[in-house]
Amino acid sequence: MTQRHLDRLLAPQSVAVFGASDKPGRVGTTVWRNLLSGGFKGPMAAVNPRLATLDGQPCFAGVAELPFTPDLAVLCTPPDTIAPLIGQLGARGARAAIIVTAGLTPAQKQAALDAARPHTLRLLGPNCIGLLSPHLGLNASFTQAKALPGELALVSQSGALLTALLDWANAERIGFSHLVSLGEHADVDFADLLDHLATDRHTRAILLYIESITSPRKFMSAARAAARIKPVIVVKAGRVPAGMKAAASHTGALAGEDIVFDAAIRRAGMLRVDTLKDLFIAAQTLARFRDNHSRELMVMTNGGGAGVMVADAAAPLGVTLARPGEALMKRLNAVLPAGWSHGNPIDIIGDAPAQRYVDTLKALFDAPEAGALLFVHAPTAIVSSEAIAQACAPLIAEHRGRVLSCWLGGDTVAPARSAFETAGIAGYETPEEAVRAFSLMQTYRRNQTALRQTPSASTIGKPDIGRARGIIDAALAAGREWLDEIDAKALLAAYGIPVVPTLRVDASPQAAAEAARRIDGPVVLKVVSAAILHKSDSGGVRLDLRGEAAVRLAAQEMLDHLQATRPEAHIEGFSVQAMVQRPRAQELIVGAHVDQIFGPIVLFGQGGIAVEVLGDRAVALPPLNRALARELIDRTRVARLLAGYRGRPAAHIDALCDALTAVGQMLADLPEMAELDINPLLADEQGVLALDARVRLSASAPSGMARFAVRPYPAELVRTLHCQGSTLLMRPIRPEDEALHREFLEACSPEDLRMRFFQAPHSLTHDDLARMTQIDYEREMALVIVDEQAAGGPRTLGVARLVRDPDNVEAEFGLLVRSNQQRRGLGRLLMQALLDYAASRGTQRVVGHVLRENRAMLNLLKRMDFDVRPGGAQPSEVVVASRAPVCGGS
Repeated sequence: MTQRHLDRLLAPQSVAVFGASDKPGRVGTTVWRNLLSGGFKGPMAAVNPRLATLDGQPCFAGVAELPFTPDLAVLCTPPDTIAPLIGQLGARGARAAIIVTAGLTPAQKQAALDAARPHTLRLLGPNCIGLLSPHLGLNASFTQAKALPGELALVSQSGALLTALLDWANAERIGFSHLVSLGEHADVDFADLLDHLATDRHTRAILLYIESITSPRKFMSAARAAARIKPVIVVKAGRVPAGMKAAASHTGALAGEDIVFDAAIRRAGMLRVDTLKDLFIAAQTLARFRDNHSRELMVMTNGGGAGVMVADAAAPLGVTLARPGEALMKRLNAVLPAGWSHGNPIDIIGDAPAQRYVDTLKALFDAPEAGALLFVHAPTAIVSSEAIAQACAPLIAEHRGRVLSCWLGGDTVAPARSAFETAGIAGYETPEEAVRAFSLMQTYRRNQTALRQTPSASTIGKPDIGRARGIIDAALAAGREWLDEIDAKALLAAYGIPVVPTLRVDASPQAAAEAARRIDGPVVLKVVSAAILHKSDSGGVRLDLRGEAAVRLAAQEMLDHLQATRPEAHIEGFSVQAMVQRPRAQELIVGAHVDQIFGPIVLFGQGGIAVEVLGDRAVALPPLNRALARELIDRTRVARLLAGYRGRPAAHIDALCDALTAVGQMLADLPEMAELDINPLLADEQGVLALDARVRLSASAPSGMARFAVRPYPAELVRTLHCQGSTLLMRPIRPEDEALHREFLEACSPEDLRMRFFQAPHSLTHDDLARMTQIDYEREMALVIVDEQAAGGPRTLGVARLVRDPDNVEAEFGLLVRSNQQRRGLGRLLMQALLDYAASRGTQRVVGHVLRENRAMLNLLKRMDFDVRPGGAQPSEVVVASRAPVCGGS
């Protein structure tokens, strides 16, 4: 289905309830009465063939008898009636329906979808409790309570949880723009609603309760788009798995479903919370504190005990308390009694009058180190809490984006808490809750930074895909599921990952000894056997062997031991490699795995034989680059060791990032690669070196870029152009192009920029350029023409951009050619490439807005058979559209 007509679902102008009833306890009875009592202003109709009237309203026998065509139909009828009703409603002109009915069989659900599709009629459910849009007075649900109007949208897979949250929110006086129960989400799903709510003017933040994701790439595209516009906060059920299946690799054992979901949420720039309480804490904090970017917290309190509670809560959450500077200390000494705490938390003493609060706040607001302030007050009999609030609220309101507040107590401090709430100041019941809120904000900012970051390019070079394919094809032809160590290392080397040179010999102690003679210095001896995956656990590894005699003896002992302990294992031979002497190197693990939901993932963490016991790992969704790889590394404890300590130099992090990026590229290029372990991967100031690697292949269950939850860079669109004697490159834009794109835009004349952007040029911010260069290739395309041989370095000569709607029906283009490169035919080349791309993606129509005075652009588009007609947001614009469908479709 498509994203169309969700406005009919969430903001209908008329509603009909099918199966409306007068029998107590019936779902249709509750839905109808909720609709009647909700305050909805549009036409409403009850449909039940056995009733003439219902609750004083006329009741109709069916679709044909309705006096109006409902925007929204709520279906509470038996399962076998659903598909016929949808067909009738679609033919009548209805475009949205809620299937409250439970118990539809798979065949009945498919029949409902088939009936809806010709009319693009949107279906919510089945087996859902419905939806509420309080600002419209719309309660098309069987909830037991009404909802207060507000600016939070809640989308839940669990109807029972939605009703519980609604009850709790009413008690807390929390309001909503929409509450939606997805049910079995046969049609409308999380991605559809994220797309709609991202631009909904009534919604300030989006809350999601998720149990499962069925269309990961669609979900990730919608989530990334929505999270760039407004906060998206997620509670995911099922953090603790019921049971862990045995995994053949360390990566498989470490990459549990929940850690992968965490990685997806982080990559999308959303915020995940653990509890329903945190869901609303985060929503309030993001509403009133979102623009605060402080990394440290300053605490002001009238009680030493409250300050200790804040400090105790901050430490385990990684929240740092700011250190007051010399100037701030001097000013505080001037306004506070001698016995104040002289540090952070700033204890202004329990007898503080209102003026002392005001003076302290003024000092803190003037201090640059006090960027984020937690105001904690405990009631006393000396000064009224309400008086303190009234004195402080006007001052804090001027800086409310910097302040979190906590009024300890109940009825005594209720008026004070209310005064702060009225002033728009974020408030919390306990100090621990406030610190938790600040910690959630830090996580949210990190996720948003990852969403908007500017990656740096890898220097690892282009992989030798032909060599890699040859290794995999040979193994599959031989019926091997696992690559041996030699082939696995050769695969890594083909992708630029340094490996220790390794020789393979047959299962002969003498052959192993002769191989050792060819290596200068001590060696490592390992058994080669497809049946022995964890060689160290089976006694199949010997380290630091010196001389042929030692190698020969170790090989024989290894064979004897394995014959006694693993007689079923076929020993194919030995591998002999140099004993690497890098005493300052850290042992790491880098792995790849294919998650059942989100597809290929990359894992990083502390390596060695105790990797699963240590459990120090993090996961990311490919494709990766240096910036994303660095963020992955920073989420592990071993990152602190890699940064250097006690005279030990920092590891070469860029080399490690390049190795992680290469593994992500392998997952895209080699769909048969099901699992990869590089363990250990040594990392020190010299770089990285893979000592051991294992790769599992799967011809029957491939992954590849088709399974990526985030669409990889479309390298297939890169091509060389020959234009007026110049050799140019046309390619999709990359995140790494930010500096190149800034130079391109700054080189364009102000008039050319006005023609493109319809306004006078302004200074470009990082966020502006990030939006232009960090695009979601699933929904958007920007093709650039680059002169890589230009004097002074590569130069962008032109860019053509295409943004498709979520339905892929229509896409809007933009075109800009460097001012001194116009009239070379670059614009036509870019536009034709853009149209070809739109056709390949199934887009039906390409449109654009052009200023009337932009004659050059209009002439180009007319020559390319675009239709030009009046329209646009202002009289100076015209609308252009491809005259014939770019790609066939209805």
